[in-house]
Amino acid sequence: MAKKPLSAWPWENLGSFKYAMYGPLAANVMYSWIYEDSYKHPWCVHILIICALRGFMHQLWNSYNNMLFLGNCRIKQQGVEFKQIDNEWDWDNFILLQGLLATMACLMFPSMDDEFPIWNTKGFITLMLLHVMVSEPLYYWMHRFFHGRYLFTHYHSLHHSSSVPHPFTAGHATFLEHLILSMVIGIPIMGSILMGSGSTSMIYGYVLGFDFMRCMGHSNVEVIHGAIFNKLPFLRYLIYTPTYHSLHHSDMGTNFCLFMPLFDAMWNTLNRNSWQLHNKIFEFRGKWEGSGFCVPSPHSGRNVGDAHSVCKPILRINTLLHKDVSATILACNFDDIANDVGMVQDLPPHFLQPSRPFVPDMDCSQIRFSEHCLFLQYFLPFAADGINKKIEEAILKADRMGVKVISLAALNKNEALNGGGTLFVNKHPQLKVRVCHGYTLTAAVIVNEIPKDVKEVFLTGSTSKLGRAIALYLCRRRIRVLMLTSSTERFQKIQKEAPADTQNYLVHVTKYQAAQNCKTWIAGKWITPWEQSWAPSGTHFHQFVVPPILASRRDCTYGDLAAMRLPEDVEGLGSCEYKLERGVVHACHAGGAVHQLEGWPHHEIGPIDVDRIDLVWEAALKHGFRPVFQP
Repeated sequence: MAKKPLSAWPWENLGSFKYAMYGPLAANVMYSWIYEDSYKHPWCVHILIICALRGFMHQLWNSYNNMLFLGNCRIKQQGVEFKQIDNEWDWDNFILLQGLLATMACLMFPSMDDEFPIWNTKGFITLMLLHVMVSEPLYYWMHRFFHGRYLFTHYHSLHHSSSVPHPFTAGHATFLEHLILSMVIGIPIMGSILMGSGSTSMIYGYVLGFDFMRCMGHSNVEVIHGAIFNKLPFLRYLIYTPTYHSLHHSDMGTNFCLFMPLFDAMWNTLNRNSWQLHNKIFEFRGKWEGSGFCVPSPHSGRNVGDAHSVCKPILRINTLLHKDVSATILACNFDDIANDVGMVQDLPPHFLQPSRPFVPDMDCSQIRFSEHCLFLQYFLPFAADGINKKIEEAILKADRMGVKVISLAALNKNEALNGGGTLFVNKHPQLKVRVCHGYTLTAAVIVNEIPKDVKEVFLTGSTSKLGRAIALYLCRRRIRVLMLTSSTERFQKIQKEAPADTQNYLVHVTKYQAAQNCKTWIAGKWITPWEQSWAPSGTHFHQFVVPPILASRRDCTYGDLAAMRLPEDVEGLGSCEYKLERGVVHACHAGGAVHQLEGWPHHEIGPIDVDRIDLVWEAALKHGFRPVFQP
């Protein structure tokens, strides 16, 4: 169906090139700064600054909207999906539109070239009167008109297509709607200026305050405590809340106001459940809804890129989340939805430094150094107690919240650190939450990646938790395993675990040269480019080493870290995990979800039970998980 006039944005097909429309303003500022003593058109600077601050305002609200570890009261339990993220990709079109309209207004009124005073009390009074007496009722009635059949179908339905309101949803609307919204926000400002009472603080304050209220109303977390309204009931009619506005998206015949429910009350469109729902939101604060949850507990630093990965889902920067990067922070309810609820118990201050997340490709040596330190702290003996304390706090909090399974991320389940979670289970035998390292499914993914006709594999990291399980499993399949290790004692210990008739399939090697004729390598330990040079041409490198090995051989192929594709019916998922593609999670996290779905009563901790590898693999496939790599 062809789009109606003014429904599409004029620069819809320009993509990122739309930002070039800020170019004339920026050029004017640069020219004045370099060649002139003072700005001839100071409004150019102010428009650019205000546009930047408005974008920053929306980003901050989106970041707060996802910081559920702060104890935020979530209104809708489902997460924001990729489809909604894609639809709202150009949420900032309205900032560009209003910047252009402001530029046109300044060109039409030469008096704008004069500097406004910083403060004018009369201007603020005029502004507030115009807002309450003109903008609020104007928006209310225009909003109601847009809910008529024709206008809603062709214009307003786009805004309501977002199933989970969040701050970016505030800007997600058609061109016509934002033209009208520009008039709503422009009347108080222009009215005050034309009456001779304008000021710089008035313009900045009103525009940013307007965006603040819009972002707050479209957030999926409640920020105004119900006790405030209970003690001061009249405030209910002077300021709306996220809960109040969320009801408009579920019951579209009510709650039309801009910021003041007073106008809904005046014209009998106020949803009678507004205050009850608002109080109920706080009653369920900190409780998990749904039939069951699996919460991966991320570590502070996995490698240089991981601190950045942790920032992305919390800060929710669309350009990062939309791509194959981001969240190790994810909670999934695979019976109904996959909520992007995160538990961050050990997030250090370095993650919140603004320079890194908002300039993702910035080469900031200080932040990179911090990330290296976060990675190294897991290998410092004196840091072990502090790290385990944080992990223990996360497990106990999950237990109190009613979480069914908590899946430990790679370094949080380090054998030397806490025995793969054994330390916590032994210390708290009464735990209801199941602690799960998920490595059984990781081992299953790796062994099922190996083609059936392979007769020999070369295994590094062979005496690690995963290496041991993989070696024992493959030898049962009569596959010869070249186990690279310098410890004869550890090799012999593993060899004795194998059935007597398959022990000869485990071969102890101490040098990479031993694998120069083997085309299937499994890397469980970092392999340098020089060490890779011993592999014959055509070798495929499977791996479970963190960080992944460098792909230095063009004549060889390299697998990714063990991962599985989520079931197709998973909902509410809107961020990628680490550097994986959409809908793909690391196998150990998928293992935690399978553990919850099966309702297994045991903890998955300590050494991997080789006898359960096939069982866990079949359970994952039964629930719709699919391997990413097919041999």
